[in-house]
Amino acid sequence: MQTSTPPLRTARMGARGKIPTPTPARRTTSTSYISGYKNRFQNFIKHLREMGDEVLVVTTHKGAPEEFHGAKVIGSWSFPCPLYQNVPLSLALSPRIFSEVNKFKPDIIHATSPGIMVLGALAISKMISVPMVMSYHTHLPAYIPRYNLNWLLEPTWSFIRCLHRSADLTLVPSVAIAEDFETAKVVPANRIRLWNKGVDSESFHTKYRRHEMRVRLSGGEPEKPLVIHVGRFGREKNLDFLKRVMERLPGARIAFVGDGPYRSELEKMFTGMPAVFTGMLQGEELSQAYASGDVFAMPSESETLGQVVLESMASGVPVVAARAGGIPDIIPKDKEGKTSFLFTPGDLDECVRKIEQLLSSKDLRETIGMAAREEMEKCDWRTASKKIRNEHYSTAISYWRKKMGKTNQTSLFQDSSVAALSN
Repeated sequence: MQTSTPPLRTARMGARGKIPTPTPARRTTSTSYISGYKNRFQNFIKHLREMGDEVLVVTTHKGAPEEFHGAKVIGSWSFPCPLYQNVPLSLALSPRIFSEVNKFKPDIIHATSPGIMVLGALAISKMISVPMVMSYHTHLPAYIPRYNLNWLLEPTWSFIRCLHRSADLTLVPSVAIAEDFETAKVVPANRIRLWNKGVDSESFHTKYRRHEMRVRLSGGEPEKPLVIHVGRFGREKNLDFLKRVMERLPGARIAFVGDGPYRSELEKMFTGMPAVFTGMLQGEELSQAYASGDVFAMPSESETLGQVVLESMASGVPVVAARAGGIPDIIPKDKEGKTSFLFTPGDLDECVRKIEQLLSSKDLRETIGMAAREEMEKCDWRTASKKIRNEHYSTAISYWRKKMGKTNQTSLFQDSSVAALSN
């Protein structure tokens, strides 16, 4: 196998979020849906394109652009998820989409899981005989208890096992998810790889701190201590915990930046409290919102990674987050209290104590914020993308070759193309 890596053709298919597309063809997420993994794929596709790869993207039809960073985007008819109306779903298995992917001749298909579009990706990968990589981004087993649907837990794990055992390689965003997969016997450990974390440390930076934005976030009281939370508002995010936190922080204010199905309930919950809901912010406004707070509070216990934590730390704002899911991958034990703080899930006293510690000392906030910023400067999207392209895709193709009994040992990426699908 040659050491240099020629351009590759990738197909990606997905159902939520406007996603940039590299040479591989991929199914992405719909443009109207906001999530951490949408951000992850946007950066991944951007860097694949910069490396000279061809990418085809299949996504849900609503708001889909014609191209992203030079990658062709194909919109697939979608419908709202019955349990989560603002999440579009699509099988993406029409003759038109099959024809487009087949004509593209990808070397690999990259699908996001869980969802239903991944089923279409699997079918197409079998029909055109190409390797399949699945990346896992929404930890449904952690969501289920929040919706009082515990009877769905084992069927959900069974569905996840069925999906990922059909893939040649599984990518996960954190060590915690890899461990959950091993415990649940989803796939053997040698077929799991870590998708290294990354953050855009230029777009999220201390330089974006603005007095005007702080006035907006604080409801006109910029001199007051300001807690911020950025994200998608869903019941599974444990945001009601923040009401109990703020009741213990007299004089402090909280700003919620984002949107989601739980927003109206959250606004009712915080009626009469010093809380501001900005709605969705993007671009420089979002950068300013991150950088203009004092502390970022993250109560979710179900994050596969926690992209907003990375973005807050890159903005120089210390985080106080639940020690759960993928968050400890961002704030490991040896960095706790140095780059940000973690608290035991559900421990209100510990959470409040650590937020108070930061709010009461500007010097401590600045010291930890600076250390957090320095740590995030090491988390480069291009490096993470190159690792997937050059190592993980190669591994998947090697596994597939062995499974198919192929012995051709020429470069895996010579004149190659990748197709990816995701919900």
